[in-house]
Amino acid sequence: MRTSQLLFAVLFWVCLVVQGQNKQLLYDFTEIPQAGMINPGMETDFQWYSGVPALSGLMLQAGSSGISVNDIFANDGININDKFRDRAVFGMKPTDELSGTFQIEFLNFGFRGQNPDVFYSAGMYLEGDAIGYWFKDYAILAFEGNADRLNQRFDVGHLKTRGELVNIFHFGINKRVDRDLTVGGRAKIYSSIFDFNSTKNKGYFVTTEGENNIFASTLNADMELRTSGLQALYDAREDDNIAGTAIKRALFGGNLGVGADLGFTYHLNDQTVLTGSLLDLGFIYHTNATKNYTLKGSATVEGVVITPEETINPDTDFWEDLVDDIESFVPYEENTQSYIAFRPTKLYASLRYNFGEQIARRGNCECGINATSNSFRSKYTNSVGGQLYMINRPRGPQAALTAFYQRRLGNILAVKGTYTVDKFSFTNIGLGLNFQLGPVNLYALADNLLAYRNLADSRYTSFQLGLNIISWGKQ
Repeated sequence: MRTSQLLFAVLFWVCLVVQGQNKQLLYDFTEIPQAGMINPGMETDFQWYSGVPALSGLMLQAGSSGISVNDIFANDGININDKFRDRAVFGMKPTDELSGTFQIEFLNFGFRGQNPDVFYSAGMYLEGDAIGYWFKDYAILAFEGNADRLNQRFDVGHLKTRGELVNIFHFGINKRVDRDLTVGGRAKIYSSIFDFNSTKNKGYFVTTEGENNIFASTLNADMELRTSGLQALYDAREDDNIAGTAIKRALFGGNLGVGADLGFTYHLNDQTVLTGSLLDLGFIYHTNATKNYTLKGSATVEGVVITPEETINPDTDFWEDLVDDIESFVPYEENTQSYIAFRPTKLYASLRYNFGEQIARRGNCECGINATSNSFRSKYTNSVGGQLYMINRPRGPQAALTAFYQRRLGNILAVKGTYTVDKFSFTNIGLGLNFQLGPVNLYALADNLLAYRNLADSRYTSFQLGLNIISWGKQ
């Protein structure tokens, strides 16, 4: 069946174009308003700011923890089938993470209230997030078959995946408690466009010697795929109205949820700063356009034999026959039950040491070198420190550590360099630039710069761009 072969190919290539959510360059880059989106307790001296719609925050990350395009297609004299077998099918592990995200800001603005210690922000952005893990036993079964693998259990739990496209409305409050402590919180409303998840699969497929046939195949499965919105988009295709349906679902016409972000900044002393944030503590309740698929039960049949020739030959009815056989002896059901999906919660923390000359802030307050206890602190020309990032994932937390150095050239240019270690790369060097040209704020951030010498051999690439208008009030 061509559909099954296409699905396998798509899943494999998804593994080559993997993405992550870490924004280590943007975090605590206080000259950029969007840094407040990943720490609502960030120190800020803006009187107000406004992002340029659809241009204030663009972010895309891509990578792979297990393989690169060059690993398969490099002109190295090795047969491509051998490379696929050794480096993909058997070279990758079930724990190799396949995850991704992108964001587009459509609206983002903030302003200081009558109380100068309180800063408000609000906006709307679109976020796509997905994760999967390498389906190793599925790949082995499709590549080599089961005829020569008697008594070997193929773990159906290797299939773990989830993804969503959601529009997010947010409103935040940032409060400067005193000269040392700033705290903040952000409320969110999620409007889901579509969602899918299959993360709690259990069971196995095994082939043994049969009694009435050469082979007997046993499938013990407890599997479920939950979806919402996908059926609505599929139905809209017939009316050529996919875009209209997606927009409607993004503007409170889909499944709704709520969430919150929390953050703080605390000065341990005049030059040492501790920060932290917890993002997307929330969930979405999926009630409309849901369609779920379950495969639960255990049974044994004789005669189901998988060979590599049958899996790659599009002219045979092997896959259709196999699916028919499985459906006949293992209960397969569809339903439209509602379900709750929790957001991937993220944690950031940093310890920063400031040194060098002090730079007076541009805020409408007494914020020079001899500032009073009620004013904003001055910035320093240099900062160095470390950051921690963690995100909750189906197989457990994913973590990253970052060392950074930041240099400020007056109030016009700020540069941040990072070195990050995570499961995707041990050589991730990033660079961020922030330009302040009067009220116009322009920033560009890029990760894993060493990989740009050969993108095909890279396992991680990311960039972020944004354009804002900022005011500090009367100087």
